[in-house]
Amino acid sequence: MQGRSFWILALLAAIVWFLYSFLDGNRPNSLPQVSGGNFPPRESGANQDSRPSTSTETDETQPPQGQGFDFYVLSLSWSPSYCATEGPRADRQQCASGRPYSFVAHGLWPQYERGYPQDCAISDRYVPRALVSSMRDIMPSTGLIVHEWRKHGSCTGLSQSDYFSTLRRAYEAVSIPASFRNITASRDIDPMLVEKAFIEANPGLATGGIAVTCEGGYLQDVRICMTKDLQFRNCGEVDADACRRRSVTMPPVR
Repeated sequence: MQGRSFWILALLAAIVWFLYSFLDGNRPNSLPQVSGGNFPPRESGANQDSRPSTSTETDETQPPQGQGFDFYVLSLSWSPSYCATEGPRADRQQCASGRPYSFVAHGLWPQYERGYPQDCAISDRYVPRALVSSMRDIMPSTGLIVHEWRKHGSCTGLSQSDYFSTLRRAYEAVSIPASFRNITASRDIDPMLVEKAFIEANPGLATGGIAVTCEGGYLQDVRICMTKDLQFRNCGEVDADACRRRSVTMPPVR
């Protein structure tokens, strides 16, 4: 009887020891990480929100570099003066009623320090319709766009697309003074005041790098000299051709 009791106690002790060992010593310290698909377990201390950089921020690229000249002149034409002086001969795309153009891009002209090239030999004399359409917001006449390419763009060493993209960048680099954006009545003004207004609106533009021209008593163009990188620069020969009148007329925007 005693021997049977001993074995029963020994069995109970073995069961107690097994249960204690299982519940304490053999259980895992933590649940295992579960990873699925192609995502590895995250490393301790790592930034869980980190991702490969997909930033689209890039430094502004330099404009295409032309060849065979020294610098550019950006010519901004007061469109109402062109329409007034040309009268019935004026381009209707630019001058028909309801065409509220003020300063428009006349052209981007390659220059030498003395003189300038023009009408250089090119094979692509015709400007594609799509390219013309893309420029019409700042150059309102198809005839003007084609003329400027043949006479001036042809001497830059640039392709058509590069020339017109550079022309646009030059135009957008210049701030038109607010007082000239919506002239609704004819105004007589000293060309020097026009020059001063452009200089004040464009930091870095100096008196030696701008010329206001006139024709037939009307304000014609504002010509601004730029490097091939489209930075303002001086240009004595261009500046010397500035209008010498004390007063010119600026017809109103149509």
